[in-house]
Amino acid sequence: MARVAIMAIGSRGDVAPFTGLGVRLREAGHEVTIASHAVFEPLIRRHGLGFHLLPMDAQEQLQTRFADRGLTRMTIAVNQMIAENARPLAEAMLEAARAADVLLVTPPSWFAAVIAEGLGIPSIGVYLQPLTPTREFPPAALTARSLGGWANYRAARLLLTAGQRPFRSVVAELRTELGLPAASPAAWLKATEQRQWPILYGYSPLVVPAPPDWPAWYRPVGYLHPAPEPDFAPAPELERFLAAGPPPVYIGFGSMPVRDRDALSALLVTAARTAGVRAIVSAGWAGLTADAEDVLAVGEVPHEWLFPRMAAVVHHAGAGTSAAALRAGVPQVPIPVMVDQPFWAKRLDRLGVTPGPVPMRKLRAERLAEALRAATTDPRYRERAQALAAALAKEDGAGAVLREVARVTSGAA
Repeated sequence: MARVAIMAIGSRGDVAPFTGLGVRLREAGHEVTIASHAVFEPLIRRHGLGFHLLPMDAQEQLQTRFADRGLTRMTIAVNQMIAENARPLAEAMLEAARAADVLLVTPPSWFAAVIAEGLGIPSIGVYLQPLTPTREFPPAALTARSLGGWANYRAARLLLTAGQRPFRSVVAELRTELGLPAASPAAWLKATEQRQWPILYGYSPLVVPAPPDWPAWYRPVGYLHPAPEPDFAPAPELERFLAAGPPPVYIGFGSMPVRDRDALSALLVTAARTAGVRAIVSAGWAGLTADAEDVLAVGEVPHEWLFPRMAAVVHHAGAGTSAAALRAGVPQVPIPVMVDQPFWAKRLDRLGVTPGPVPMRKLRAERLAEALRAATTDPRYRERAQALAAALAKEDGAGAVLREVARVTSGAA
């Protein structure tokens, strides 16, 4: 059995799905360590997984630096945030990698693949968003609107190479330290393609099918889900609220930055009342609040427990939250904020589980109320959501990763 290190940089949505994968790997006999930020140590350790500290306070930086920016600027800013911390991140990942037999690499931790190469151990890309260039759709981190086949492909390729530039000095130092020859971003990308470095995409092919111009070693395998919380017990006030009336809607934005949390909190309450629905508002990293008889503010509640009890789910269209709502079989109202979220919001619209996205920059109480009324009264959205949930339940993304770990650690071709 192998010692597996998972490099998980970013917000909760970038980290939590790897707890479920980590548990599956551990149950298969592997020794699993997740290298991530201090804020996620309790989450990781309570599932019996090893933890290795990566520097950078993602929660503090997201909330103070990135509120109220445009999509492209937000994508660039997040990449710059990681680049600013690249040297200490690389040192911590190198330390974790020295105790591992195989690395699982995520997009924010991409330079861990350089570390694996230098140490002579296998690595696998395990991505939650589509990044491999294709003519089928544009790069998810930049836009949800197709640029045309050729431009879609070129834009994604440019993103992969330009995204490496802020890391050039750190990667050059790493390569020298590990005895690797120098390589430009474009040369490194080409080398990974030539050696058929595997990337398993942790989302459903029913949501984003593998494009025909992707080679076989880049493929969606099914969603990765956070490890279940078997000991979770809802707070008494949450149980009372759920029992006091019809199913409410859930409204939450996870780790997303918010410019004015009080104004947004008030808007959400107004929208729920205008739509005539009860609501549960998740505080999230922004600290949203609610003070109304028919609206309850809650802290952290597992999505797998809460979402099936909801009439609809309003969220920021992060990959993980979108997956949780799809798995629950409930209608959704995506309100994308940054990076890949407009891409997922558009996919949800195509799947027919939402009356349509409402971008955060265009969010108004009246518009949200209209979307809530449609999501909770038009049966087509729930019917489609339930059909998709039944199909998704048959997939096993974690199982595909287990098989790939077995393949690369056994030396099989």
